[in-house]
Amino acid sequence: MAAKSTGLAGRARATPAGWIASPERGSSTLLKIMTFVSLRLGRPVGRCLLYCIASYFFLFAPTARRRAREYLRLALGRAPSGVDRFRQVFSFAATILDRLYLLNGRFELFDVSIEGEALMRETLGRGTGAFLMGAHLGSFEIMSAVGRRQAGLRVAMVMYEENARRLNAIFNAVNPATKPEIIPLGGIEAMLRISERLDEGVFVGMLGDRTIGDQPALRVNFLGRPALFPTGPMRAAAILRRPVIFMVGLYRGANRYHVVFEPLADFSQTRPAQRAAAVAAAIERYGALLERYCRSDPYNWFNFYDFWQDAGNASSALEE
Repeated sequence: MAAKSTGLAGRARATPAGWIASPERGSSTLLKIMTFVSLRLGRPVGRCLLYCIASYFFLFAPTARRRAREYLRLALGRAPSGVDRFRQVFSFAATILDRLYLLNGRFELFDVSIEGEALMRETLGRGTGAFLMGAHLGSFEIMSAVGRRQAGLRVAMVMYEENARRLNAIFNAVNPATKPEIIPLGGIEAMLRISERLDEGVFVGMLGDRTIGDQPALRVNFLGRPALFPTGPMRAAAILRRPVIFMVGLYRGANRYHVVFEPLADFSQTRPAQRAAAVAAAIERYGALLERYCRSDPYNWFNFYDFWQDAGNASSALEE
């Protein structure tokens, strides 16, 4: 079922998101353990330890386990087995482990296939920059392996301020020399920096699947149920009149990743009067693409909270 606008309240304002109230403790704790072990003993040893670490979080994170079961039931179209649920947790752990090697430039460890590489080359050749819209699906860090194959490809990540601080701390702990540019959201300064980087031909990466606070959002039918997607990332692209490319790096077991780039929206000719409708259409397409890859690679979904809850609690609020 393709994602589409539910027509319930159209635009809405989200309540405080569940992912804020329940921070991803596994990400930071797991990374500290894996950094110590894997960079000293190598990826094969790290992979063996993943089963113990993933088992720990599978057994002792009941809330996350329950939310993951709800998601898998929708994505798989059936009741998930214990193997299904463990496989999702293990995939999450595997991408965190691989992040360590990617941050240290160990690209030779991975077998990466790319779909849509011509689109990236064409966009890069124009030199006008573009938005890369990802999600908490698979690995965004695998972009560094793509950048190695594309001379001149630079990516600046935009994220919420608290996440930016956390990720900066991770990069400093693993390898400060490979620390990417991170633009924290909040205020006009962020938009100015984004605009400057785009003018320099830099790709601006954002994750468009999580809402926060009273952020404006759009209800979209996602995996058969209404879910809220923030309008802010797509509105930023529309205001700056830039194209948006959907990007996902799917983990497919062992050392294999499949990176996909698909055209999502092009706001370069969008007039202000058309902006709201164009943004809504782009978010609906984003939801449809996300749903497609949730169904094709269901164990890559790393939102371990009630993704659909806020859609029922949000109050409607129209926005230009």
